[in-house]
Amino acid sequence: MSTDTSHRHLIKFLIFSAFSFFVGTVHGMLQVMPPIRAWLDSIGSPYGGPGHMIDPLAHAHMNLVGGVVLLVMGVTFYLLPIFTGKKLYSIKLADLTFWWVSIGVYSFYIIQMVFGIWEGLLLHSNPQDIPSIHHYYGPMMAISGTTMLIGFTTYLTNVLLTVTGKQV
Repeated sequence: MSTDTSHRHLIKFLIFSAFSFFVGTVHGMLQVMPPIRAWLDSIGSPYGGPGHMIDPLAHAHMNLVGGVVLLVMGVTFYLLPIFTGKKLYSIKLADLTFWWVSIGVYSFYIIQMVFGIWEGLLLHSNPQDIPSIHHYYGPMMAISGTTMLIGFTTYLTNVLLTVTGKQV
């Protein structure tokens, strides 16, 4: 059994990746169940209307960014020092990458689900009210997207600074 704990800070990437794949898998299973699929189809999934927020946007982002990207980031932070022979530029930046991307992807998922369901319900009851909730959707998505962007920027910065050999 190894006692090397120098990579413990990366475990959170693996745990959130696995959890994201779980959430994405449950989401995918639910969205193909006949009553849910029929409702999603009736509100525009996957091509337009509020349904596209749930399928494919929320579903794909949870699997791709939450599952794949977080896994790739954790693996990059583990392998980059091995491949380059240099210490990772900053564990703190790696931790910030994790939190910014995780908060961004989960807020994106929740926003897509809430607004997709909300607009979908309005589409069948009060379609004239849909534009009024877009007042909130745009700014919330901008914040969520910016949060993910900060995470991706800290990731790229850490990778580039590690490769170029700069050390803190």
